[in-house]
Amino acid sequence: MGNALTKTEFSFPGQVSLYKGKVRDVYNINNDFLVMVVSDRISAFDVVLPKGIPYKGQVLNQIAAKFLDATADIVPNWKIASPDPNVTVGHMCEPYKVEMVIRGYLTGHAAREYKLGKRMLCGVPMPEEMVENQKFAEPIITPTTKASEGHDEDISREEIIAQGIVDKAEYEMMEDYTRKLFQRGTEMAAEMGLILVDTKYEFGKKDGKIYLIDEIHTPDSSRYFYAEGYAERLAKGENQKQLSKEFVRQWLIENGFQGKEGQTVPFMSDEFVTSVSDRYIELYENITGDEFQKSDASKIETRIESAVNEFLKSV
Repeated sequence: MGNALTKTEFSFPGQVSLYKGKVRDVYNINNDFLVMVVSDRISAFDVVLPKGIPYKGQVLNQIAAKFLDATADIVPNWKIASPDPNVTVGHMCEPYKVEMVIRGYLTGHAAREYKLGKRMLCGVPMPEEMVENQKFAEPIITPTTKASEGHDEDISREEIIAQGIVDKAEYEMMEDYTRKLFQRGTEMAAEMGLILVDTKYEFGKKDGKIYLIDEIHTPDSSRYFYAEGYAERLAKGENQKQLSKEFVRQWLIENGFQGKEGQTVPFMSDEFVTSVSDRYIELYENITGDEFQKSDASKIETRIESAVNEFLKSV
């Protein structure tokens, strides 16, 4: 295994500020560009787990870059370049304070709510007599508030507009982009024998224009099933074979952790960490069709700093 990049403390030319998210460290350059360094940190239930996952950041960054490039005809996006396997440099946008979650199947959070008897999620009705992992007749959009820290909260489209969180016309544009992006992602996944189950998109605004920001269609933001055997497993009530972060959540649940107060993250053995890394690489290869090329992880921080400094000379 390579080293895991769990924290960064760079000082780039023109650096104004540094925002540290659960997984990404985002450097503001002259209030114009953002340098997003995708670390190997892993979070679940809105908690950053104590050990990093080698190559996870590279996997996320390179998948996101591929899909940003593949959807640029649908909506402008923030990406300018990826000067390092763990880095994307892009336009600085003012983020909207909602995440656009779109679900094609009754899975994950939606399935957990459904089992509790709820038939409405974020103001969107869910039909009776559905079973877990069943496909919705049409994908449903179930937005959440964008929390700076702690848990994101479900919210309805009506509440978003009524509270003035997003202007009605702009929200409708974001909904339209969300459906088109999900359709493109679904088609690309199908070509690789996968089902894009659900995902989330984040948008921002710059110079009066809406941009797609952050990552898209990665295992951190999306859930994938293998198409082969899906129908048979559904009919038998079996768990689907999937490529997503859900297996980490399930491992945590089985070990008594759901991010609730008083709970302790279970011990992450080296074997477990390796297995998670392998699953991320598996998804990369399955969704992109490319063989994963492990970057030199011996001096990750030095490698990133050098690549970013060189790139910033050109902008």
